[in-house]
Amino acid sequence: MFIGEYHHSIDEKNRLIIPSKFRDELGEKFIITRGIENCLFVYSMESWNKITEKLETLPFTKKDARAFVRFFLSGATVAEFDKQGRVNITSPLTTYANLKKECVIIGTGDRLEIWSLEDWNAFFDSASLNMSDIAENLFNESVNL
Repeated sequence: MFIGEYHHSIDEKNRLIIPSKFRDELGEKFIITRGIENCLFVYSMESWNKITEKLETLPFTKKDARAFVRFFLSGATVAEFDKQGRVNITSPLTTYANLKKECVIIGTGDRLEIWSLEDWNAFFDSASLNMSDIAENLFNESVNL
């Protein structure tokens, strides 16, 4: 399970160090794709295969299903680490996620998310203000956190 928050810089060649605790869980090859809310999603091959199996069950006759699959899969790329534990992120993905210098890498259970520092701070500030309402809407009374 991926958990935690880490801050690293992306270099001029679009290389980003992934924290060592995440590298073993990701494996030698993994997938980076467009996420939701202008971040990137990073999946191990095992998790990616589960996701794509679910996507294959979406009805291609539905416009929203086609749009989501196009958005999600067209940006996907197989990635691997260099000897320094860096990953090269493609230019379309860095542009999509506004990755320029400071990045935030967070674990969200089955995946990592890569955010620009500015976008992460904006998301976090906004979500923090509403977290009690979000929790109340997501969990019923039988779930204790």
